[in-house]
Amino acid sequence: MWLGVLGVAIFAVTLPMTRLATGTAASPQLSPWFVTFGRAALAGALSVVFLLITRSKLPTPAQRKSLAMALLGNAIGYPLLLGFALRQVTSGHAAVITALLPLTTAAIAAWVLHQRARLGFWLCAGLGSALVVVFSLLRAYQQGHGFGFEWADVLLLGAVLAASTGYVYGAQVTHALGAERVICWVCVMALPISVPGALLTWPDHPIASSAWMGVMYVGVFSMWAGFFAWYRGMAMGGALRVSQTQLLQPFLSILAAVPLLGEALEWVTLGFALAVIVTVFIGKRFSVPSPVSIQTKTTFS
Repeated sequence: MWLGVLGVAIFAVTLPMTRLATGTAASPQLSPWFVTFGRAALAGALSVVFLLITRSKLPTPAQRKSLAMALLGNAIGYPLLLGFALRQVTSGHAAVITALLPLTTAAIAAWVLHQRARLGFWLCAGLGSALVVVFSLLRAYQQGHGFGFEWADVLLLGAVLAASTGYVYGAQVTHALGAERVICWVCVMALPISVPGALLTWPDHPIASSAWMGVMYVGVFSMWAGFFAWYRGMAMGGALRVSQTQLLQPFLSILAAVPLLGEALEWVTLGFALAVIVTVFIGKRFSVPSPVSIQTKTTFS
């Protein structure tokens, strides 16, 4: 359980660290494109070392298809959309939207992997989505934009769907490759894209040291080391039991943003985060786990 909590805590800091790396619209730092490619390249270099030390076998052509989908969702889609969104909204705001990840992952697993879920699960998924919609509309109204979706909320929802899709396709090969090797092969397969992409988008103006710290964190911890603690904890304590620790992630993200970004604790944000997490908790009780679906209930950076 403690390894599970450690993994979730590492992933929770991804939101404020990504905002630290990209900066805001008023004070931009690193491009979201560079943050996406840079963190994947860094994790890919570490993955090469790990795979060589462990003498891991190459994935089969069939496995590479699933890994490619995980690459598109987790290594490119999620961090890129998240990076652009966090230039517009606070990490606390993003934490409420991304709290839907467990439900969207289970929903996509039910569709892609043809797994069944009870009516109660779909009702909770709908309620959780409705809470996120209400939160987004309320925040837009409070900021003087009227009752309408902000572009950042659309990006965050896209990031959630991209991450969930990546989790599901990664889960298809987790049993054969092993959890740690799945994330390593995803990062290695991304190297032909991430390395040139990082070089092409390398900043041409001075960047704050805090932004570079953000990139280092999301590359080393969010996209790589965090999974070692997370997957090892699930293997030791049981995935169904240990995966419950991810309910802490939105609150840890909100709390981490206070010292890292100077964001204030807002009761509205905490209240909606709690409401969404309650629906996730209840919805997971209604879901029917299987050896593959249990693996999909993970949190990605």
